[in-house]
Amino acid sequence: MTTTSHPAPATSGTRQPPLGPVGAAVHQRITWLQRGYLDDRGDAVGALARLRRGIGRPAGETADLWGLIGTEPLHERYERREWSEDTLRQAEEAAHAAVTLWSLHQQSHHTARMHRRPGPELGAAVRWLAPGAEIDEPTRKRFVRVGTAATPVVLAGRLRELVLLLRREAVPLDYGLLADQLYLWQSPGGPQSVRRSWGRSYLVGPRPAAGNGPAPAGTDAPDGGGPHDPDPTTPEDDTP
Repeated sequence: MTTTSHPAPATSGTRQPPLGPVGAAVHQRITWLQRGYLDDRGDAVGALARLRRGIGRPAGETADLWGLIGTEPLHERYERREWSEDTLRQAEEAAHAAVTLWSLHQQSHHTARMHRRPGPELGAAVRWLAPGAEIDEPTRKRFVRVGTAATPVVLAGRLRELVLLLRREAVPLDYGLLADQLYLWQSPGGPQSVRRSWGRSYLVGPRPAAGNGPAPAGTDAPDGGGPHDPDPTTPEDDTP
């Protein structure tokens, strides 16, 4: 039985690799849900409300979420014997965490997409919350706590704190990339590799000029260097 290698994490929003199987499945699912939510489709709005109840819980534990995460392409790999049981379990945990966290991030944003592909990596998005060269210490401490999580469930719970901050300031995130990194996190040496990537993107990611604060979603960031889309109605990039 063969397994698929974990994708290498990107170091910045401009050097992102193609998505792996987990990230591609998550991107496809969130893209569909996000379009429905922005169009105020009842099924999508209801799905997001249900998904939020799964944040911080193990994949598959909440029966109401069965069929909502979009893991069908991952199960197909398992059925074709391309993946082992352990590989599928890790992929399910990563996809579950990414999709449920996005559902919280997107909440109450009815005109702007909080999932962008390609979009900012976690560290770059968090750094965007602080103006200029300053580092917001409370936010940095939350970011550090994420990096020290010992299990995928604990990691998802700590990521929730950062997602709430990103939602408040309308800073988007690449959830396909995040899903691949949550998958990689569960492999030997994975946490170190992902932490290194998040740390680099935090240090070198674009940030607003001092005194301007985060740019609202759907507008250009100062100097054109931020993570936002100038047109929130522009269709998502469907290419993984």
